[in-house]
Amino acid sequence: MSTTELPDRTPEWWIYRGTGHPLQDTHLADRLPPPPPWRDFRRDGEPLGADVPQDDAETDRRLGVQLSFTAGHANRTEVDMVNAALYLRRPLLVTGKPGSGKSSLAYRISRELRLGRVLRWSITSQTTLNSGLYDYDAIGRVQASAALRAGPVETGAEEPPIGDFVRLRELGTAFLPRRLPRVLLVDELDKAESDLPHDLLSIFEDGEFLIPELARDARQSPVAEVFTADPGYTAEIENGVVRCSAFPVVVITSNGERDFPPAFLRRCLRLEMKDPTPAQLAAIVAAHTLDPRQRGVLIEDFVARRAAVGGLPADKLLDAIFLATSGAYQPDDPGWPLLVEALWQQLNQQGH
Repeated sequence: MSTTELPDRTPEWWIYRGTGHPLQDTHLADRLPPPPPWRDFRRDGEPLGADVPQDDAETDRRLGVQLSFTAGHANRTEVDMVNAALYLRRPLLVTGKPGSGKSSLAYRISRELRLGRVLRWSITSQTTLNSGLYDYDAIGRVQASAALRAGPVETGAEEPPIGDFVRLRELGTAFLPRRLPRVLLVDELDKAESDLPHDLLSIFEDGEFLIPELARDARQSPVAEVFTADPGYTAEIENGVVRCSAFPVVVITSNGERDFPPAFLRRCLRLEMKDPTPAQLAAIVAAHTLDPRQRGVLIEDFVARRAAVGGLPADKLLDAIFLATSGAYQPDDPGWPLLVEALWQQLNQQGH
C-alpha cells in the first residue's frame, strides 16, 4: 500500500479522517489523549469555556456546502500528519503548489473536529510577531484620558480601563486558555521577513506571551478584559500573561518559495500537499453544488491542461464549470476554447 492510499480499516488512533464530515456522537475532548509531558501546557484554574464563534459562511465558501468528500477521497499521508499534529501538539507546516488545498485544510480540520471559526493570520512582508499577537491603542488611551480631564467634573468618574485599548490578534487569540484548541491558519509564511520564523519559536515552545502594557498595570488591575480577534468577543487576561491550556491546531502554509531555519523546521511536522486527483476534483465540484452537466469533460480537460503547464489551482476548474453550467456562457460557442485557454493559463505566464 502506498503512503497516499487509505487502509482497508480506519486506524483506531485516527481522530481526524480527512473528509470534513463533523464528528458525530462524540467530541474531540473525549477522543484526544493527554499531551506528551514536554508539550503539556495545561495550567491551574479553569480554562475558558467552549463558547467559540462559528463562521459557517466562510467555511462553506472554502469547502462547499455539500459534504461530498468520503474516506475514499482522503489522502493517507495528510490524515496521518494531521492526527500526529493533534497528538503531539505541534504546528503543521504544509507546502505545495498554489491551489493544491493548503489553506482549505485548516477549514476542513475545523469543520470535522467542530472547533469553530478559523483564525486566519495572513502574512505579508510587513508582518511581525507582535502584529499577530495584539494591538495596543496608546493614542486612543491618551485621548480618552484627556477628554475625561477636559470635561465636567463628575463624582466617581474614572478613566476607561486599559483593556479597552488592547485587542488580541489572530495569533494571540489562538493562545487563550481554552479546553479545546482553536484552529490557527498562518497563511503564506514565505512572504515574511527572515526573522518571523525565528520569532515564532518562543510562543510555539512556551505556549504563552506577555502583554507588557497590561503587566505594568497589573498592580492596579490584575485582571484586564480585552477584545479578541473574534468580532464581539472579549477575554480576561491575568497579570498581562496569555497562556494556552490546549495548544492550538496550527496550520502554516508555504508555497515552497524559501527555506526556513532548521530550528523552526525541527519544531514543526511537515506535509506536502499534492495536486487533487480527478476523483478529488469531482468531489470538490460536487461540494460547491455546481451543475453536473459538462463536469466530466471539463475535469478531464483540466487534468490534461494542469499536467501540460506544470500545475493549476483547483479554483480555476470551478470557474470554468460555473461559466459552463450557469447559463453565462455556452460551451458550444466557438469562443469557448479560447475562454478556457485564458482561464487556465499557467500562473507564472505573462499576458501578451
